[in-house]
Amino acid sequence: MTDSPVRVLLADDQPLVRSGLRVIMADHPDLEVAGEASTGAEAVQLVGDLAPDVVVMDIRMPGMDGIEATRLITAGPTATRVLILTTFDEDDYVYGALRAGASGFMLKDMALDDILAAVRVVAAGDALIAPGVTRRLIAEFAGRPESTPTRPPRLVEGITEREREVLALVGRGRSNTEIAEDLFISVATAKSHVSRLLTKLGARDRVQLVITAYEMGLVTLPG
Repeated sequence: MTDSPVRVLLADDQPLVRSGLRVIMADHPDLEVAGEASTGAEAVQLVGDLAPDVVVMDIRMPGMDGIEATRLITAGPTATRVLILTTFDEDDYVYGALRAGASGFMLKDMALDDILAAVRVVAAGDALIAPGVTRRLIAEFAGRPESTPTRPPRLVEGITEREREVLALVGRGRSNTEIAEDLFISVATAKSHVSRLLTKLGARDRVQLVITAYEMGLVTLPG
């Protein structure tokens, strides 16, 4: 484990948001603001120049939006990961952002400690979606033309019935502890199932498992 701080690039067209995050992170020695961007194109450029660990990315920005910037960053040569930080009710592109390779999705009105914790989680190589957002994301997904399952059946042949159950629960935003409780298994076993799913489905992280659950039709949509 390195003692080096997590280097963060703040990408948001609102100076007040960037300033607020910069001031808050200055009080945490394990976090360091490596740079700031006010557009998606600028964020992509700065990632190439600075190679930060994490980009805290807004979705709506002038010119290139956060979704396209995320797609370019995650497809690039750096190991930089992207954490979407936006206002859900105004942005109907959450699914697109996750498909573009974002490792997490948080809301601007969440507690600052939760946002900072999310930065650390993403930097450590994990992924997350803000508590309570998953159900809203499912509802958003259900209303889209592309919400019908697109994964061909052959891609699910390699997973067991238990793994299908776990994948469905991951798709509903359940944590490993909650999955263990739902299926009456240990947390270690739940974590093992999730790890095998990541390998079998070629998913980069837990967020991609959520998306895959939608695409396979394993998530029970509301309504």
